[in-house]
Amino acid sequence: MAVRLQFWGADRQITGSRHLLEAAGRRLLIDCGMFQERLFLDRNWEPFPLPPAEIDACLLTHAHLDHCGLLPRLVGDGFRGPILATPATADLARIVLLDSAHILEEDASFKRKRHQREGRRGPHPEIPLYTVADAEEVFPRFRTVAYRAEAGLGAGLSARFQDAGHILGSAMIEVRIVDGDARRTVVFSGDIGQWNKPLVHDPTTFPRADYIIMESTYAGREHEDEGTVDDILARVVNETSAAGGNVVIPVFAVERAQEILFHLSRLVADRRIPRILTVLDSPMAVEVTALFDRYRGELDEDARALFQEGRSPFNFPGLKLFRTPEESKTINSIRGSCIIMAGSGMATGGRIKHHLIYNIERPESTILFVGYQAGHTLGRQILDGQPEVRINGRRLLVKARVVRIQGLSGHAAQSDLLRWLHAFEAPPRRLFLIHGEAEPALDLAGRIERDLGWPVSVPEYQSAYVLD
Repeated sequence: MAVRLQFWGADRQITGSRHLLEAAGRRLLIDCGMFQERLFLDRNWEPFPLPPAEIDACLLTHAHLDHCGLLPRLVGDGFRGPILATPATADLARIVLLDSAHILEEDASFKRKRHQREGRRGPHPEIPLYTVADAEEVFPRFRTVAYRAEAGLGAGLSARFQDAGHILGSAMIEVRIVDGDARRTVVFSGDIGQWNKPLVHDPTTFPRADYIIMESTYAGREHEDEGTVDDILARVVNETSAAGGNVVIPVFAVERAQEILFHLSRLVADRRIPRILTVLDSPMAVEVTALFDRYRGELDEDARALFQEGRSPFNFPGLKLFRTPEESKTINSIRGSCIIMAGSGMATGGRIKHHLIYNIERPESTILFVGYQAGHTLGRQILDGQPEVRINGRRLLVKARVVRIQGLSGHAAQSDLLRWLHAFEAPPRRLFLIHGEAEPALDLAGRIERDLGWPVSVPEYQSAYVLD
């Protein structure tokens, strides 16, 4: 059986998930994500290692930008196959890609004007990576697959999508290969969620697989207990409002924004925080929140129970949903304290950068991070304590308080990753660790080899493996 696996992204770094599986005479691309770390942004512009026209199908684990963000480039460069995803992922990806394209067009225009004013040129100052029109070309290629249903991919190949417990619609993908009497199963974990989280179900486990490709975002870390999230959030809001500052929260519009709303609504209902103005300043997050209502049947029992009682878990007194740029601009003239949630989650683009400009030099304000900050992103620079950062061409001193809540992460912590692996009843032929920074991924690989006796690889960018 000739099976080949190539790694085109999220290899010893976090973003840009792309993996090519060649089997049974077919080429399958698992995810097609955008690189978001500043150090690797040029990879978004590089030609695909294989002409997209030669790829037969793309299988999408979920709709976060680092997993779906290069689909417009893939289609624009000649891909004509189907894109398989769960129904919720297909709907979310449409929102995410249109928003991404709009931001890319705006950023290119902004950079062009700034560079002209400064008399210089950047590496890609005038051309967006892709446009809204490019994103629109992707959507006709989607083919939806329900959880647990088997999708045929040609003779000898099939795939089954299982709930990953990461975000709405997220999936682990189990690819089955049959070649005569030989059979192989390859499991792509996608992003693995935590157990006992609000909104989504627990991640699926598997009894066996020949090859496992597993994320390792939090390979070297543990999260706070879920019970501490409300305590930290309440303390930050109360202390910042008492000081007269704003709480600025960079959020991922998909899942993290809704989870923050869930926690804030609970804190307001329990009178643990004041009813101060809370702004969700993200047209994409507003659209996604409406999508949660449409797919409420896929949410966990607690969230469904609130809907059944006629109480939305995403609404509370003081909440305002802002869609337009004009609404967004009014935030900076608000007198008194407020909570500002805006994208993107790693502060790499979007409206959050403007709110950071207005608040990062205010000691009374708080920058609250509620998700993973990949290396070389603006969010990571702030979180790591850099005294000065560059935002939209301006050098700004970091005077605001910086706080992180780890327990809100949609990613499995190290103990969760090991829990997921321990569910396998037999060792695989090989485990590959992806979607994690090099040092913690290599450390986790060594621990798995010692404790479980499994063969583990941490692939490098564009490396390839022949699977026996």
